[in-house]
Amino acid sequence: MSADILWLVLMALAVFACILTGVPVLLAIAGAPTLIALLAACFGDFDLVFFQAVPQRVFGVMTNPLLLAVPLFVLMGLLLEKSRQAELMLKSLTAVLGGQRSALALSVVLVSALIAASTGIIGATIVMLGTITLPALLSAGVDRKMSSGLICASGTLGQIIPPSIVLILLGDQVSNAYFEAQQEAGNFAPDPVTVGDLFAGALFPGLLLVALYAVYVLVRLRSAPGEDRPQSQEDRVTALDLLKNIAPTLGLIVAVLGSILVGIATPTEAAGVGVAGAILIAAGGQGGPMARTAMICTVLMAGLLILRQSGLFGVDFSGGRIYWTGMTLLSVALTAAALALLLASASTLLRSGVLLPALKETVTITGMIFGIVIAAGILSLVFRGFNGDEHVAELLRSLPGGAYGMLILTMLVIFLLGFILEFVEIIFIVVPIVGPIILQSDISPVWFAVLIALNLQTSFLTPPFGFALFYFRSVAPADIRTTEIYVSVIPFVAIQVLALALVALFPALATWLPGTLF
Repeated sequence: MSADILWLVLMALAVFACILTGVPVLLAIAGAPTLIALLAACFGDFDLVFFQAVPQRVFGVMTNPLLLAVPLFVLMGLLLEKSRQAELMLKSLTAVLGGQRSALALSVVLVSALIAASTGIIGATIVMLGTITLPALLSAGVDRKMSSGLICASGTLGQIIPPSIVLILLGDQVSNAYFEAQQEAGNFAPDPVTVGDLFAGALFPGLLLVALYAVYVLVRLRSAPGEDRPQSQEDRVTALDLLKNIAPTLGLIVAVLGSILVGIATPTEAAGVGVAGAILIAAGGQGGPMARTAMICTVLMAGLLILRQSGLFGVDFSGGRIYWTGMTLLSVALTAAALALLLASASTLLRSGVLLPALKETVTITGMIFGIVIAAGILSLVFRGFNGDEHVAELLRSLPGGAYGMLILTMLVIFLLGFILEFVEIIFIVVPIVGPIILQSDISPVWFAVLIALNLQTSFLTPPFGFALFYFRSVAPADIRTTEIYVSVIPFVAIQVLALALVALFPALATWLPGTLF
C-alpha cells in the first residue's frame, strides 16, 4: 500500500471521527484534512502549494451567480413559513380531505408536495405537519408508527420536488464534473448542464415518489383495523376559503417553476421573483389595506411581464445606451410603481415581526451551506494532493460493469454516507471525485444528478443523523418513543429505494422532460 493511500485512509478516519465526536461539521471537513496535510508535509508526502488554491476556491464560490439562488429560495420558503401561509394551506387542505383515515393521510402527502414546491424547508415542514396533522391522524385511528413515518417522509419531499436547494447545489457540481469529464474525453465544447435541466428532470421522479407514498398509504390503511372518524362541522372549510388559502401559493409555484422550465428566467432570477411573490403573499395575508396593495402590485408586475415578453414595450436598450422613448418612460414609471408597492409590503412585514426573523434565519442557513461548500473545497484540494482522484479512478475502472458498475457503487456509497453526513457535505465531497470519471461515458448528467438527489433524500430519514427524525422528535409527544420513530421510517426508506430503482431502470423518467423542453 502506497503512502498516499495510507494518508487518505487516515484523513477519512480523522474526518469521520471528528464528526462522530460532535465537532462542528465545517471544522471537521476543513480542519481534519488540513492537519493531516500538514503532518504529511513534515514527512515529505504532501506539497503545501495546493493550499495556494484555497483563496481562488473561496472567490469562485462567492462569485458564482448560480449559488445566489440558494439564499433567495431559502428566504422565499421562510417568508411563507413565518407568515403562516404554508400553515393556512395545510389546515385548509387537511380539513377538505380529512375525515376518513385514508383521506386524511393522503392529505398529508398532497399538502407536503405543495409545501415542498413552495418552501422546501424540511425543518419547518415537519414541525408544521407534526403540530397540526399528528393529533388529527392519531384521533382518526392511524397508528403511531404509520403517522410518524408518514410525517417524516412527507416532510422530506422538498429535497426532490423542484425548486430544491439540493438540485441547485447538484446543478453546480454536476455541471463542473461534466465539463471536466468531457474535456478529458476530448470534447471541448459540451452542452452545458443547467439547474433548469435538473428541475425538469426531477419533476416526474418527485411526482412518482408522491404517488408511491399515496399507494402505500391506501394499501396500509385499508388493511389496518380501526374506524374512521366523522368530520365535525367546525373542521369543514368552504370552497372560497380553500381557494383563498391555496391559490396564492400555487400561483407562486407556477410563476417560479414555470419561468424556469419555459426559459423566461434563470434559477437565480426566478428565485428573486419567488422572494418578491412571497413578500406580497405574506403581506396580503394580513388583510386590510395591505391585501389590496399586494394585489395591485401583483397585477402590475404580472402585466409588466406579459407586455415585456410580448414585445409591446420595454426599456429601449440598444447600441449600448438607453433611448428615452415614450414606451421607455412608461415602462420605467410602472416598474417604479411596482417597486414602491413591493417596498411598502416589505415594510409591513418588518413592522409585524415577520421579515427580520426570516432574514436572520436565512443568513444562518446560507452561512452553514456556504461554509460547508468552502470546507469541502479544502478537503478536495487535500484529496487531490494525495492523488486521491487517480486512486479513485483506478478503483472505479477496475469494477465489473464499466460505467454502470461505477454508478452502482457510487449510489451505494452515497446511501451509506447518508447515515452520518448531511446532503451538502455528500454533494461537495462525492460528486467532484466520482463525477468526472463516471460522466466520461454515455451516462446522462441529468439522470446521474436525479439519481443522486433521490438517494440523498434518504439521508434525512436514516438514523442516527437523519434530520427529519430530529425535527419530528422535537414536536412528537413523549409517549412516542425514539425507537418507534426510527422503525416507522423503514417502509418509506424502502419506497425511496424503489423510486431510485425505477428511475435507474427507466432513465426517460428523468431525461424526457428536459430533453423536450430544452
